[in-house]
Amino acid sequence: MTDTQIHGHVDDGFGPVADVFRDNFAQRREVGAAVAVYLRGRKVVDLYGGTADPRSGRPWTAQTPTVVFSCTKGIMAICTYLLVQQGRLDLAAPVTRYWPEFGQNGKAEIPVRWLLTHQSGLPALDKPFTREEVLAWEPVIQAIEAQAPLWKPGTAHSYHPITFGWLIGEVIRRITGELPGTWFARTLAEPLGLRTWIGLPATERDTVAWMLAPPGEPGPATDPVSDRAVTMGGAFAFPADPEGRVSFNDPAIQAAQIPGAGAVSTAESLARLYAACVGEMGGPRLLTTASIDDAITVRAAGQQVYGYPDAGHRWGTGFLLHSPPRPMLGERSFGHDGAGGHLAFGDDTHQVGFAYVVNQMGDGEDERANLLSAAVRDCLGG
Repeated sequence: MTDTQIHGHVDDGFGPVADVFRDNFAQRREVGAAVAVYLRGRKVVDLYGGTADPRSGRPWTAQTPTVVFSCTKGIMAICTYLLVQQGRLDLAAPVTRYWPEFGQNGKAEIPVRWLLTHQSGLPALDKPFTREEVLAWEPVIQAIEAQAPLWKPGTAHSYHPITFGWLIGEVIRRITGELPGTWFARTLAEPLGLRTWIGLPATERDTVAWMLAPPGEPGPATDPVSDRAVTMGGAFAFPADPEGRVSFNDPAIQAAQIPGAGAVSTAESLARLYAACVGEMGGPRLLTTASIDDAITVRAAGQQVYGYPDAGHRWGTGFLLHSPPRPMLGERSFGHDGAGGHLAFGDDTHQVGFAYVVNQMGDGEDERANLLSAAVRDCLGG
């Protein structure tokens, strides 16, 4: 199916997904985007269209990746479960088993799982950072080691928007000897042929979509902790600076390994990754049923310590689950959304991998991803 703006294909029975995708451009201020769906190992939706870079008019192609923000957390969770399945990581073990220096200032008893469930009390760090320090990895690790939790770990939760990546990423580094983006590339991205990176190669820089700030004036931070959390202590404006420039368009940020929010990917590759978690994609399924059972067990829900009022989000281990604000396919769905409107998830009941990525960041009323996942749900008879 091709027209002047939308390109790609949909299999019979998935036309409603194409209709919603087209309507997003016509009615919901879409600029450039892509959506992909795998069903039982077969690609049934692969659509893309619009403009990847409004500055030059460069079109969005099948090969266009974009910064997917917190969809990165889902990638990190997949990596974590692979280490669990290999017997190299125990989620119930204290973090200090793998990262001894982490145990300072009241953190000695925190289990690895709480790093993934937003319960460790470390959504923000007291130390202010420069951009260069954040990109260098080690200064953030040292600050985490010295940081005292902001509440008694395990008793409450608050979303860890950026620190999530260094928390579990350093555990991965201590176990594997590689930075998490490097280990992901070698273990998953390269074998699966993914156009997905945590640490973008310089050779791909000119292919990446240019992110556009959400429409309207940015709202004030809900509280100082939340502001420190999303800006990494002032290292960069998030999502955009006062002039409307999205911080993560910075080539240096894209090239660095920021494993809580910095992945760059196409929709097709994210959908394929999740499809490989729930079914065979040219090799054994990545995640066992036991891993998925564990991942989708609700670990945190309800009002957070910091941030916005409870909207109904439910968190498993590393993954956002099927929740009122972000409905997926059902109770066996697991994945993550990303700032501005991205969404990627898997579902082993249907053996589906889904991903939707954009370059026009949405606001709090953005329904583009929800409408697409609802269309997939309808096509599956759900």
